[in-house]
Amino acid sequence: MKNRSVPADVILPHIVYQNLDTAISWLKKAFGFEEHYRYGEPVSGAQLHLGNAWIMVNAAKRAQASPAKLGYGTQCLTIFVDDVEGHCAKAKAAGAKILEHPHETIYGEWQYAAEDLDGHRWLFSRHARDVNPADWGAKLAQ
Repeated sequence: MKNRSVPADVILPHIVYQNLDTAISWLKKAFGFEEHYRYGEPVSGAQLHLGNAWIMVNAAKRAQASPAKLGYGTQCLTIFVDDVEGHCAKAKAAGAKILEHPHETIYGEWQYAAEDLDGHRWLFSRHARDVNPADWGAKLAQ
């Protein structure tokens, strides 16, 4: 069975923002997300996507806080994009804090790291080359 409200075969993280309307607009402008739907009056949640990466964004409730309000990060999300440099430039121009400029990692990704308006951390990446995990020191599970 398919459900058009919830994409299948993906991880669908739920991310909390202090001002959801502002966050939705910012995520669209800075990172290029597209809005699939929103719900609640006032808006309490929305589903966004960038290519095949899907996220839910939610308004913070009483017992919830964003990393900016907590004073520390709680997770980092990786999104795959074709043009890492162009994406980075657009995000920076829209006010994203660039934590790492585009670079190649030891595990074969070309990526940059950014922080959004509520302190959530993001990696935007594309595959640069195929690297065996053992070649950079990872131990494969048996």
